[in-house]
Amino acid sequence: MSSFLKIDSLSAGYDDNIVLQDINLTVYKKDFLGVIGPNGGGKTTLIKVILGLIKPVRGKISFFNNEKNTSHSIGYLPQKKIIDYKFPISVFDVISSGLSFKTGIFSKHLFHSDKNKIEELLTKLKISHLKKKSIGELSGGQAQRVFLCRALASDPQLLILDEPDTFIDKTFSRSFYEILKELNKKMTIILVSHDIGIISSYVKNITCINRTLHYHPSGKVTTKLLENYNCPVDIIAHGKIPHRVLKSHGENNV
Repeated sequence: MSSFLKIDSLSAGYDDNIVLQDINLTVYKKDFLGVIGPNGGGKTTLIKVILGLIKPVRGKISFFNNEKNTSHSIGYLPQKKIIDYKFPISVFDVISSGLSFKTGIFSKHLFHSDKNKIEELLTKLKISHLKKKSIGELSGGQAQRVFLCRALASDPQLLILDEPDTFIDKTFSRSFYEILKELNKKMTIILVSHDIGIISSYVKNITCINRTLHYHPSGKVTTKLLENYNCPVDIIAHGKIPHRVLKSHGENNV
C-alpha cells in the first residue's frame, strides 16, 4: 500500500501542556481510518497537527501527495462550526466558499464546472431543495450535510471528519456513512467518532489515542483492543442492534 501521510515521533500540545506524546502513524492512500479515544485524549489535537493548525513540539509529519500539503487537498468537517448563523449567507454560497482558494468567496466568481459540482453534491446529500435557504434556517443535521458538501467541493485527496455523527439526524445517518464508503473509493478518510457501531461497520483500520497512539490494523473494536491499548471510550450506538456494556479498564469483573 502507498503511504498518504506519515507521522514520526511527534509530540504536540498547547503552551506547556503536552497532549500527544511520541506519536507514530502511517495513513495509507484510500484508507478509511477510525480514530477513537476518551475526551481530552488528543484526537482533535492530532487532526489540528495534520491540518497544519498547530505546530508539533517535536517530530514531523510528511505528506506524499506531490511531496507537499495544500489547503484544498484536505477536506475538513469539524465538530464545531465557527459561523455566525445570523449572517445572511445561502447554503449554495457556504458550499462555494470551499472553492475560495481559486474563485474568491462568492458564487458569482464560480466557473460553470464548479457550479455543476456543487449541484451534484447537493443532490448526493439530498439537500438540493435547501440551496437558496439561509444557513441559519437549517436544522443541525441539514447544516452538517451542507458543511460536508463544502468539505468535498475541492475534490480533496484526504477527508477528515471530527465526530460528524454529533448532528446527523437518524433518518440520514446510514445514508451519510454509505456516502463516505463510496467516497473512500477515491480518497483517504480519517474519521473521529465515539460511535463504536459506526467504527466497526465502516472503517478499515483503527487508531486509539489517549495521549499516546496505538494502531490496530482492523476495523473491528473488541474488548481486548480497548483493554490492551488503555483506551477508555464512551460507547454510543445508534439503531436497534445487539450491544453490551464493557467493563472499565482496570476492573477485574464485568
